[in-house]
Amino acid sequence: MPEAACPRHVPDCGTAAAAAGRPALFLDRDGVINHDAGYTHLREAFEFVPGIFELGRRAVAAGKVVVVVTNQAGIARGYYDEAALAALSHWMVARFADEGVPILRVYFCPHHPEATLPGYRLACACRKPAPGMLLAAARDFGLDLGRSLFVGDKPGDMQAGAAAGVGTLVLLGDDPLPASLAGVHRVASLADAGQWLA
Repeated sequence: MPEAACPRHVPDCGTAAAAAGRPALFLDRDGVINHDAGYTHLREAFEFVPGIFELGRRAVAAGKVVVVVTNQAGIARGYYDEAALAALSHWMVARFADEGVPILRVYFCPHHPEATLPGYRLACACRKPAPGMLLAAARDFGLDLGRSLFVGDKPGDMQAGAAAGVGTLVLLGDDPLPASLAGVHRVASLADAGQWLA
């Protein structure tokens, strides 16, 4: 139901790990977990970014829980529905589990202010660069945002992390950042991102 409250999370998808007081590794999806092919919603188009499982294992070894926070405007534009996102997310989470990386939860925002589908046409406080998904994860699980790390590939990811109070922000790639956004660590690969997990 498009008018349901946000933020959303994929139902019955993730672990039941004790997380209170623990820091998180927050991961954007498209461009960080998988190559951004444009509104990816099918397994055959889902190609994992090299190093993502290694990064996840290092995070787990460092005592962090792994949380996915992803804008999914393809739902708002009618390219796929929430059921398709859920099916792909369950498969993705299972692949991470097979690699020794339990994912705590997958949060998503299906809204867009210029949505094709009227029920999803909303300037939502959970759509990055707004911090709603990160704040929801902290509230739902008692996460320590100040000791958490957020790896994203867009300036909006970094803006959301900063607004939520995430302690370490890592930008994968070379997209320009707003001058007002300080303290972001820029990396060329996920292997480079691992240095910020300690």
